Amino acid sequence: MRVLVVSAPLAGHLIPMLPLAEALWTAGHDVLLATGGDALNVDTGELPVIDVARETSFGRIAARSMLAHPLDARAELAGNAGTRMVSRMFGALNEELADGMVTVVEQWRPDVVIHEPLAVAGALAAARHDVPAVLQENSFFDGPALVRATAGSRLMQRALRRHGFDEGLPDPEFVLTIAPPSVVGPRPGRPMRMVPRSGGSGVVPAWLRTPSDRPRILVSRSTVPGPGGDPMPAALAVAGEVDAEIVLVRPEPRLERRANGRVRTVGWVPLAEVLPVCAAVVHHGGAGTALGALAAGIPQLAMPGPGDRRLNAELVARRGAGLTGRVTAQALTTLARDGELASVARQVRSEMAAMPHPEARVADVAALD
Repeated sequence: MRVLVVSAPLAGHLIPMLPLAEALWTAGHDVLLATGGDALNVDTGELPVIDVARETSFGRIAARSMLAHPLDARAELAGNAGTRMVSRMFGALNEELADGMVTVVEQWRPDVVIHEPLAVAGALAAARHDVPAVLQENSFFDGPALVRATAGSRLMQRALRRHGFDEGLPDPEFVLTIAPPSVVGPRPGRPMRMVPRSGGSGVVPAWLRTPSDRPRILVSRSTVPGPGGDPMPAALAVAGEVDAEIVLVRPEPRLERRANGRVRTVGWVPLAEVLPVCAAVVHHGGAGTALGALAAGIPQLAMPGPGDRRLNAELVARRGAGLTGRVTAQALTTLARDGELASVARQVRSEMAAMPHPEARVADVAALD
């Protein structure tokens, strides 16, 4: 069976798709990843990748959308825009990708297309050639709602009409949902365990592979440039007031030079390997890191920020598995020492571990052939 896996041309969108793609590959199916942009820098192992976004710049599209809608752009930067800016930005992105994706499906002839919610060009291409489609969620957001918002945008509507879908996209064969229900609420679809996966291949130093004498707090920043993506300056500023080992992951050179006895630094490391030996993590609020911390069963301080980061942070805090807000000495101390936060984080870890592994969903996908 041939399976085409489609993600938006962004690393954080592709990485959560890899465990199922790898499980399908291991089971003997032909798998092709269709993406582009910085997702091409992701270590995909043996999985082949086709660049479907050579002429597309998400940064250009996002900037153009924000300039055209300044009020919604302001709300988006604060994390309060809902799906308004997402639908415009990713609608425009997918409109540019649509014709190329239709050609890829026509030429490669997959038996199934698996796409993430913000890669509706994959769903369009599948429908155009009567290929069954599976929607795989890759964040805390409700996947079908994101598909509706993106497909309903003005530009994506133009692509749909161009390919004969005046009434919109057909529903997927089924939806794979990865967010723990106790965090996001019950959802229709078939649950699938979120398996933490690193996008890089950094080496973990020996000292970071074992627990520390003091609680270890990992501090990670976003790989995407923009506001609100780096909690490290604040963590470094209060490190002397916190009885913990603070580890900065990929700090800017100016911050690395300021590191002192209470702060250690490390380069690119796979968080999935490192988080289990940490007491807590502080991060920018991205869905991948937030879900990774939950899967590791450790408390987190997620900064509210642009896009979905505020939602992610608030959902984790509401569940009681972490905190949201500013990075302060008190917040870091609470994060490292509060037994209730740690207990709830472990409960969510158990909940996620009980969800079916991606290997268990291979048969569901194969049944569509």
